[in-house]
Amino acid sequence: MKKILITGGAGFIGSHVVRQFVLHFPEYHIYNLDALTYAGNLANLVDIADLPNYHFIKGDITDEGFINTLFDEYRFEAVIHLAAESHVDRSITDPFSFVKTNVLGTVILLQAFKNLWINDWDDKRFYHVSTDEVYGTLGETGLFTEKTPYSPNSPYSASKASSDHFVRAYGETHGMPYVISNCSNNYGPNHFPEKLIPLCIHNILNDKPLPIYGNGKFTRDWLYVVDHAKAIDLVFHKGKNRETYNIGGFNEWTNIDLIKLLCQLMDEKLNKAVGTSEALITYVADRPGHDLRYAIDARKINAELGWKPSVTFEQGLAKTIDWFIDNQVWLDNVTSGAYQNYYDEQYNLIKR
Repeated sequence: MKKILITGGAGFIGSHVVRQFVLHFPEYHIYNLDALTYAGNLANLVDIADLPNYHFIKGDITDEGFINTLFDEYRFEAVIHLAAESHVDRSITDPFSFVKTNVLGTVILLQAFKNLWINDWDDKRFYHVSTDEVYGTLGETGLFTEKTPYSPNSPYSASKASSDHFVRAYGETHGMPYVISNCSNNYGPNHFPEKLIPLCIHNILNDKPLPIYGNGKFTRDWLYVVDHAKAIDLVFHKGKNRETYNIGGFNEWTNIDLIKLLCQLMDEKLNKAVGTSEALITYVADRPGHDLRYAIDARKINAELGWKPSVTFEQGLAKTIDWFIDNQVWLDNVTSGAYQNYYDEQYNLIKR
């Protein structure tokens, strides 16, 4: 069985990628490496935890000795690298954690993969999953293409830009086969509620204020997380070596318009009077270096690999709301921190 390491596979996007590969490729053995920090949650993967082609490993990508031992033991033939610190607000208050995980951690993985396969790159691949935020910000027009110059504006995006460059450098220096994808904002099931959509769903369910930065006119391109996982599947299997693929939904929304739609749908789902949830909207001071607009040009992945989103934003948002309403125990455990006990409670089962 081909051995594939997926880093950060207990996180939001990572868990959907792990599920995509475990369920659709029984001929692969998927190893999920996650440090289980605040955003990693094994409850995201209970449905596949006992499948024979899945194995969880608890560990930190910044632990060089551990990573080297891991690669020597399992001899991974491919890496899909998603592990990252990803919240912009946290990067402003603690940039060093982002440099450590996103830059140093990526280099440690690259070095371990290089040391293992430097004389045999046949059928090997290092896939680095990145973000559209490396490109900086757009005005009212234009789209980010794969050729857009990097211009990161936050410690988070700067750390991801650096990791992208290191992946390319290992490709050029050592001949390592790699692909990179830069994706727009994701949303969907299992999203940790520090991000805009799950935060507002949680707050509506609990009649709490909905914080909106500045005037709410910041614009993002949104993609349903399951569609992102399918795109990663396609890029991994069919993407060209040493290429970058932008993944986006062609689906721009200002924050305020998005939240008003969310409020409308939540009122309908919860049988509340029209306007009940919208009354919770509260404008707060803007954060430093807040990018005005992101928008991905995803024509390359569409033309070369045939990928496109399977749902509209309205459909995906409705699915997301339904999932959070149906999984309020998961949401309560995440917001209370109780989910962090899950690994300790399940360790004997996982170890087997």
